[in-house]
Amino acid sequence: MRIEKARYSPSILPEHRGNPLIEALPVKLPDEDLIDELRFYPECSHEERGKDAFERVEYLSRLKDLRQPQLVHLDVFRAVERALKEGYSAKNPHSPTTMNYLHYSLDERPEIEPRTGFFKPKGSGITVIGESGVGKTCMLDQVLGYFPDVIVHEKSSVGLLPLRQVVWLKVDCPGDSTIKGLCLRILEELDRKLGLEPTTPRSTIALLVSQIEAKIKASFLGILVIDEMQNLNLAKAGGAERLLGFLHNLVNNLGIPLLFCANPPFDELLSKSLKSARRAESGGYFDVNLLGQRNGEWELFVEELWELQWTNVVTPLTEALSNKLYELSVGNMDLAVRTFREAQQVIIGSLDERLTEEVLEKGASIAIRASKSARDELAHDQKLNLLKRKKKVKAEHPGETKANPSKKAAVAVNKGKLVQIPGDLSRPHHPEFADILTTLQHTDDLYEQIPDPDLIQRASEEDDPLGPLREAGVLCEDPLKAFA
Repeated sequence: MRIEKARYSPSILPEHRGNPLIEALPVKLPDEDLIDELRFYPECSHEERGKDAFERVEYLSRLKDLRQPQLVHLDVFRAVERALKEGYSAKNPHSPTTMNYLHYSLDERPEIEPRTGFFKPKGSGITVIGESGVGKTCMLDQVLGYFPDVIVHEKSSVGLLPLRQVVWLKVDCPGDSTIKGLCLRILEELDRKLGLEPTTPRSTIALLVSQIEAKIKASFLGILVIDEMQNLNLAKAGGAERLLGFLHNLVNNLGIPLLFCANPPFDELLSKSLKSARRAESGGYFDVNLLGQRNGEWELFVEELWELQWTNVVTPLTEALSNKLYELSVGNMDLAVRTFREAQQVIIGSLDERLTEEVLEKGASIAIRASKSARDELAHDQKLNLLKRKKKVKAEHPGETKANPSKKAAVAVNKGKLVQIPGDLSRPHHPEFADILTTLQHTDDLYEQIPDPDLIQRASEEDDPLGPLREAGVLCEDPLKAFA
């Protein structure tokens, strides 16, 4: 949790100036600088590749920390940034309007209007939809992580202002879709961010909702993020509608921006109600899809992923390897990372630590089990779409090929174990021949590996050609005995 003391910067919009809640937020960055803030590339050095196999396997855990922003990351970030400022624009702590808002609920406020007017909420709804594993939660963690959790105000440009501003709050939707379950999670998370002892929840739903609203007001919550919203589909009849109604009341009464994050069934639930759909997308609606090969997203991701090799040799990324990993993961970043990790784990410490298509298939067979049926269904749909496009591509670019021959990766000298990869005929599959075959297969000069290159020719000129071969020790007449 990041708690920072307020540092104020002048707002871009004149109407936001003098509002400490907005001026304490991180300054707006241009896209090129923002991308640097959102990306993260784990370290992978030549020295680490030279360590023992049992140590190099440990480094594979870094793969899950890779963060490669896509275009949707920028769009979601700008939506969250905009929602924060719009929500806070109606809650300047120095305004009589905000004082009235803090002290009275909408139903209980006095008829005497403050000189700056009654509070008018400016909350909005943002919805992020995507299949499991496409990186929605990681993206939200990246976006929200740019903002501090809590900003501590001691004084502002116009006077003293002792308060703690909770910029964002992220909770999971309860599986039973009850308002009480969500309220308890919000209450617990607010207490944690404010550094308070756990608050005893009120006994009834009505009192609990009032308790939550009061705490949200006092903490100047900027945006409420609710993940796993697809849990609503598992609720008993009526639960989803009541919970959505409660959440939208937070927008209407308190002006709290909401961000829903969910798997695709949630969009069907929203579409059933025009009112809910309109509110949920008022601040932006974003589909987070599988990475596409044709739009450059996959290439951007796999190039960074492929750099993270802790094998004792570096296998260059080829078009064939990229296509194979895409085929195995169907463009799902989580599946791709897991497949790549398991593939390396299989061969690290072996005689041959090259990454091949067969090695990637072996990694996928280990990493993708429970999700295999869903993966295969997505792959089937992708192939159907690909077949539909092929005629058009062929007609527009006749004779064009994208072949990109690659250099054969060298194999480091390594006395390791024999790892058999089914289907990979570039590797030895018999332990009795493994060492010498690996050496022969990847040597630069085969001639240097032959002690007596003229032996066969000389033997052919003898009356008993097998005699010289026996003397040289290259004739094996009883292999069962020799290799028993």
